[in-house]
Amino acid sequence: MDNHSAHASKEAQAYLKTRPNRFDFVFTPKHGSWLNLVEVFFAKMTKTILKGIRVASKAELKARIMRCLQDINADPVVFRWRDKVEEASVS
Repeated sequence: MDNHSAHASKEAQAYLKTRPNRFDFVFTPKHGSWLNLVEVFFAKMTKTILKGIRVASKAELKARIMRCLQDINADPVVFRWRDKVEEASVS
């Protein structure tokens, strides 16, 4: 998770205490903006294949998600970094 205040709120923490040993949280670095690409990917998936659907089971939902991933992987868009690690500035 990122360090959004909702993730660390008293309400969220109280809820998580009702689900002991279910989640293992790892907070991302505050300067982990590259992780936003992951968030964008899941947001796009949610808006395209999961929006407004009803599924009969967890297995059906998983099957839909796996089909989407197979479609995406069949015709990948390759991203090529232009910057070099040595030239990246750390603020």
